[in-house]
Amino acid sequence: MSKILQYLQEKVVFLPIKLDSNYEYFFDKNFKELNFETSNNGNINALHFTVENSKGVILYFHGNAGNLVRWGKEASAFTDFRYDILVMDYRSYGKSTGPKSEKILFEDAQFCYDYLKKIYRENQIIVYGISLGGAFAAKIASENSPKKVILECTFCNLQDMAARWIPEYATQKIKPKMTYIFESDKYIQKIKVPLYIFHGTKDVVVPIESGKKLFENFEKSQPQIEKKFIEIENGNHSDLHTFDLYQREMKTILE
Repeated sequence: MSKILQYLQEKVVFLPIKLDSNYEYFFDKNFKELNFETSNNGNINALHFTVENSKGVILYFHGNAGNLVRWGKEASAFTDFRYDILVMDYRSYGKSTGPKSEKILFEDAQFCYDYLKKIYRENQIIVYGISLGGAFAAKIASENSPKKVILECTFCNLQDMAARWIPEYATQKIKPKMTYIFESDKYIQKIKVPLYIFHGTKDVVVPIESGKKLFENFEKSQPQIEKKFIEIENGNHSDLHTFDLYQREMKTILE
């Protein structure tokens, strides 16, 4: 059972597309490609998009499928709000390499946050995570002091997602055997800055109920801190940015 779970997690949780090390990115925004040598024999490939007179920077943690060819385009759209963007590829994605574990992936995410702190004031950093990336955003925000946190179609924890495919009675038994848990519901309780969660009502990948449970954990633990759950009617897992409500709310958050 343990080996089967590990295999399924690697195949379901992570859907990377590799890139040749000589691949040249092309975007219609100003950017610089970065390569970080991190601990545990890691090489992390990242893109840093910049705009003139930026309001700050968004550390963007992307979803579980693809690589920076896709996510660079998605992330760079936030430059329209006059923010610089840093987006990294997780190990095994694109040009990023090195052994992978939940602990190591979190360390890589912290490395990128620390890199930004050398360039920007911490109160200029907004942490953003979409889908799987929300787990990294929640973890990093729980251990640092960014300006704000924005999550999009993010799950409560990985066990919550596993319950969709595994009978409810079995989830407690398999938890100790799971290689990745991503307990965002625990991390989120330690966040001390404003939090905003976007979720679509027709999300079939991460049901909106999981996103609401995540928000409720923050609401109960941090009642005095600014927060908002933005429910996008008829929104699915990958099209929230096409809705007027999303654009209006995001503009307000990033003012």
